[in-house]
Amino acid sequence: MERSTVTHAMTVDVEDYYQVAAFFDVVKPEDWEHWPSRVEANTDRLLQLFDEAGIKITFFILGWVAERHPELVKRIHAQGHEIASHGYSHRLIYTQTPELFREETSRSKRILEDLTGQPVTGYRAASYSITRQSLWALDILAELGFTWDSSIFPTRHDNYGIPGSPEEPYRIITSSGAELTEFPLTTAKVLGQAVPAAGGGYFRQYPYALSRWLFRKASNGGQKPQIFYLHPWEIDPEQPRIPNARWFSRFRHYTNLHRCLPRLERMLTDFPFGTMSESLGTVKLAKTLDLRDLEGEKAPTTA
Repeated sequence: MERSTVTHAMTVDVEDYYQVAAFFDVVKPEDWEHWPSRVEANTDRLLQLFDEAGIKITFFILGWVAERHPELVKRIHAQGHEIASHGYSHRLIYTQTPELFREETSRSKRILEDLTGQPVTGYRAASYSITRQSLWALDILAELGFTWDSSIFPTRHDNYGIPGSPEEPYRIITSSGAELTEFPLTTAKVLGQAVPAAGGGYFRQYPYALSRWLFRKASNGGQKPQIFYLHPWEIDPEQPRIPNARWFSRFRHYTNLHRCLPRLERMLTDFPFGTMSESLGTVKLAKTLDLRDLEGEKAPTTA
């Protein structure tokens, strides 16, 4: 295991295989009820794995899933894991109006709090869709009582990312003057470029040795806490295939599903992991980001 003075955050975005943004053009939310659900069985497999590893992690749970699988939410909570919100419908934030985003996010928060009896203060956007076009969402998160977020990917991608934004946990001052703590997704600097190293599809597509090297590089040999993420469907190579999906969406979604679980088991032995809150607890926030720098399409400034 990496010799570390920090705890990295292990996170799971609890959604089903047919709910991913890449399939929204062929699987509409109104048709989700017609697809066989596999999220409960897959999440239970992860719960068993984390129990065997002796760690507690953070589960970002989709409100739509929580409504239909309340006992799953209760099991996650009863086993001592941290529960955070993944929104309600998995719609990309920059495709929503502020009014719809507020309604859906409030609904998801309420569902999770009713099921656990505990406040839910953490949030992660569907497909990391807080970008320069949707920074207004951070004001709404603060208004609804969230205190920390993990939605900003400091890299370039066709669907998400804020290139040049801070790569370590930092304080955000929103447009209305509210404050949130941001824990950005893991990237490692390679030849001056921010290379994603946080998990998910990258974890399945890279050779494991590369994933481990990038994660260790990002953490500066265990000195800086990082985030790892995956989805329950990523350990399920037997999931039904989505017909008529674009070839690139199929590539991103199905590549190396059979390798994800054994690689995750190795990851748990190579690095120390805990919850988001445990990981953030090891950090002194040295940077503050004023959203007006991003809203104006300028390079973000920190102080």
